[in-house]
Amino acid sequence: MSTKIPPWEKVLWKNQPYPDNYIPEGALESSLRKNPNFKPYTYWPLVHLSVAITQHLATIFIFLSVFVRLKDRSLDPRVLIFVSLGCFFVGYFVWEVLQYTQSFGGGSKHGTKRNERMKTLKSSILIFLALMSLSPVLRTLSAATSSDSIWALSACLFLLNILLADYGSSSSVAQARPERLTSVLSMNAAISSSVVLASRLSNDLAVFALIQFSVQSFTLFPMLRRRLQVPMQALLTFALSISSLILAVPLSSTITFLFLLVLLAITFLAPAVLVWAQKYKNEIRGPWDVAVPKVN
Repeated sequence: MSTKIPPWEKVLWKNQPYPDNYIPEGALESSLRKNPNFKPYTYWPLVHLSVAITQHLATIFIFLSVFVRLKDRSLDPRVLIFVSLGCFFVGYFVWEVLQYTQSFGGGSKHGTKRNERMKTLKSSILIFLALMSLSPVLRTLSAATSSDSIWALSACLFLLNILLADYGSSSSVAQARPERLTSVLSMNAAISSSVVLASRLSNDLAVFALIQFSVQSFTLFPMLRRRLQVPMQALLTFALSISSLILAVPLSSTITFLFLLVLLAITFLAPAVLVWAQKYKNEIRGPWDVAVPKVN
């Protein structure tokens, strides 16, 4: 009398009348999964995510345009100082408004906010005085270095700043996420590039104005940018892009045209390419992958 062979089960604790390397027919096809974690992208959300890169590139271009004007003495350093101070107060006012609207009803204490404002004021005064005292030193920092080496070093540092910058966003001021290491390295690279560029200027006041503008552009402005909502992000991107192009047109029309192409490619063309290329995504998952335990 023949005994019926029980069906094969994918378990190790049971003795089965099958060899260890036995695989039933259709087992691989039935467990085959294609793109299990795939989430399709849409165009306009990708454009919104790309505006952070556009804003950063426009900020760098504005800074370089200001540096060229300071070096050619076509821009008065005192004008740049007053403009930087005005931007600082406007940015601080926007920060306070965002903090008030986003933490409204959160029960935050007025004493804590007052202490934070005092710390901010003290830090701003210390940075202002430190830049004023270090300006003569920074102006002669690279006196023995050729200008070609300075341009190359500055370009490499700004490239490092672009690659390591934090292009994320945070919707809350009260629950701000901590700075990542790459973001800190990016900021240090931008400030270092600004310092070596400032050493090519002719007087201490121009050095102070450029370094102050650099601190606001690459340290304070990214903190404010990450708190802005979608409508304000679009308006800020448009304002920065137009400002950078207007400042660059008198310097070089060719560079301005190339920079405009870069901005358009990053903002509108790159998201379209990503949406088009996602149809070629083909990730296959099956029983050969490493098992992931599921804990109830």
